[in-house]
Amino acid sequence: MRMKSSPKLRPNGWDALVAGAVLALAVLCGTLAWAGGGDSGALTAVVSVDGEVTERVALSGLTAPEERTYTHNGYTLHVTFTAESAQVTASDCPTQDCVHTGAITRSGQSIVCLPGRIVIQMEGGGDSDGPDLVIG
Repeated sequence: MRMKSSPKLRPNGWDALVAGAVLALAVLCGTLAWAGGGDSGALTAVVSVDGEVTERVALSGLTAPEERTYTHNGYTLHVTFTAESAQVTASDCPTQDCVHTGAITRSGQSIVCLPGRIVIQMEGGGDSDGPDLVIG
């Protein structure tokens, strides 16, 4: 019994056209992602307690570090806000994950205290100076 041989596959003009179109779309998408679509406005720290926004701190308006205290669910967080960052400096929660997170400085970053159910998240600030994601 003889097996069927596979057909000879050779690229043709249509294959080159499809490859060129895919390459052009990839370049276009990369250009749009690189040039636009960033957040705009001043960098703002949004504090949520138990899922509800309780305070918005505009960091650009701060001239000196500002300390604030948030208490919920039996836990207390001491947060320092500066013109470019927010950081939990002390907490009485058992794991201290919120303290170990360190300072957050870019839109999309957040600090979470799970036992206290307090979240501090950065919004705005379109002038990011680094990549959002590194693959490889």
